[in-house]
Amino acid sequence: MADNTVSPEADVLASDAPATPTSRRRPIVLLGLCLFAGVAGGLGWFMHKPPVLPAAALASDKLGMSRPDGLLETSSLKQLPKDLLMEPFLKSTLTEDFVFYYEANADRLGLIGSLRRIIYEHDLNLQDNLIEQLFDQPADVALWRGDDGRLKDFLLVMDRGGLAKVLEPLAKVALDDSQLSKVGEVKVGSDDVALYQLTYNARKSLLFASHDDKLVVLSNPARLVDAQNGTQPEPGNVSSQAIAALLNGDKLFPEAFGLQPRAPEVKQRLSVNASVLAMGYQRFIPNFAGLRFDMDDKGWHSYLAMDELDNQLDFDFKPIWQAMPMGASACVALPLAAEQQKPLLMKLGADEASAQALTENMAGAAGLCWYADSRLYTPLLVASLKDQDSGKLDGELGKLFGSMFGAYEGNVDAHVFPVVEKQAGTSHEWQRQVSSSFGPYAAKDAENPDAISGKAFMKVSMARHGSTLLLSLDDTLVNKALGTLTKNFPPMADVLPKDLLMPFYFGPDAMAQLMQKETLDSLPQDMEPVFYNAAQTLLIPKLRTLGGYGKYALTLPKGSVPNGHWQWLPLEWKAL
Repeated sequence: MADNTVSPEADVLASDAPATPTSRRRPIVLLGLCLFAGVAGGLGWFMHKPPVLPAAALASDKLGMSRPDGLLETSSLKQLPKDLLMEPFLKSTLTEDFVFYYEANADRLGLIGSLRRIIYEHDLNLQDNLIEQLFDQPADVALWRGDDGRLKDFLLVMDRGGLAKVLEPLAKVALDDSQLSKVGEVKVGSDDVALYQLTYNARKSLLFASHDDKLVVLSNPARLVDAQNGTQPEPGNVSSQAIAALLNGDKLFPEAFGLQPRAPEVKQRLSVNASVLAMGYQRFIPNFAGLRFDMDDKGWHSYLAMDELDNQLDFDFKPIWQAMPMGASACVALPLAAEQQKPLLMKLGADEASAQALTENMAGAAGLCWYADSRLYTPLLVASLKDQDSGKLDGELGKLFGSMFGAYEGNVDAHVFPVVEKQAGTSHEWQRQVSSSFGPYAAKDAENPDAISGKAFMKVSMARHGSTLLLSLDDTLVNKALGTLTKNFPPMADVLPKDLLMPFYFGPDAMAQLMQKETLDSLPQDMEPVFYNAAQTLLIPKLRTLGGYGKYALTLPKGSVPNGHWQWLPLEWKAL
């Protein structure tokens, strides 16, 4: 049972010493980690390389509020779920379940319940639908990631409109209530504005303050700090000076995403920093800054934000799509900053010569694709090398592969399976067998079943064909890609738009198949009958609906090259 909790990646990693029986496989991240997650976006990326020009210090930074990881700017919070469902794709896959969840969220209901109790017990002359009125106002919501990486803490700034005087009775309640109390003041101009704390759902609480036509709400009181002059605020921290500026009407959020204030015709604007999508590996794709979705009377529109670099990376993705086999569920291709990989490769066990050889010869673009006949954790990586004759790299690539892929097998006589090399023409392949509970091959099918330290194993594979480097935990994908490069299997390029810059591809049918397989495999019917039945009843029909959509390519304008900070480029969804 305990083995089932080990991640599939951990099972294929090399260790520098035999492991104990209780910890058989000590994780060391793969060679592909810096590439896998580096292009994943859902899909993988830390600190990013300084752009050509230093970014101007934001007003929010100076006021002691760290830059948000996400931003929602809306003409009405209440309308957001319904506006999302205006997109046909989301309407058919989310439907009323999404709206119901939003309306019945436990925190939302707990907050409404607490306010209604206060209104009733203190005999306040406030309407019962106060919260509904508040949610139907224009608002900006900045969000920060929690320790688990998910967007968690928020700071809401709301235009109260006709509700400006409605909340004033709460000031009297704060003197004598178990859930509402005054905890401080902030200076807004010449006015001292009270800061209140409201406790709800037993252990949760939030801070709020109102002044003139503005209401500011901070979801996590622990995030409130005093600004330290000249020091960078900690992630997620908000100072009382920043709250005062927001109550004064200052717009501190849009500039953090390179945006102008929201235009009246834009009803909803959702922006997400690359730090959220990159899952900690942004240092490998420093061009990528964020994603944005706008909604106006014509519908939803998508944008990709890019940052300019000193040494601009290659934006030519054609070699990636020419090497990637047809039939993918989803793909992403992005410029890859190779020099950032060297210290990580060395930390993971590569010697300096091998790490230097690879990083110096990376061409700057890499792609990642998932396939329905493989697994979610075994995508295919395709990267480009600079030289057509890259055979001189094979010695270093082989050493790199051997040092970073594998696991010690056995409880007594610990061993690592040997690396098997194959060479034919311009192709050179390296493969190592690794025991893994997530492997596609049963242990009984191995040449030496007794040597397998579990019920299954993988054949981790890497190959170089000319100037193309391939990598996957699934050897069949590498074999298929080699067949693509030798013209024995059609490439993704055959079904993609010609002469367009395409960073993303989405095949709903194949993605639905992949997600259904992963979901049901993670819920054994004999062990998780309730969740299994729920998935069959609720999720699988949605996936079938998803599978009914056609394939899409997300393209950027031809010749797109980032020029400065947070340059927003329109993403066009092209049906294939």
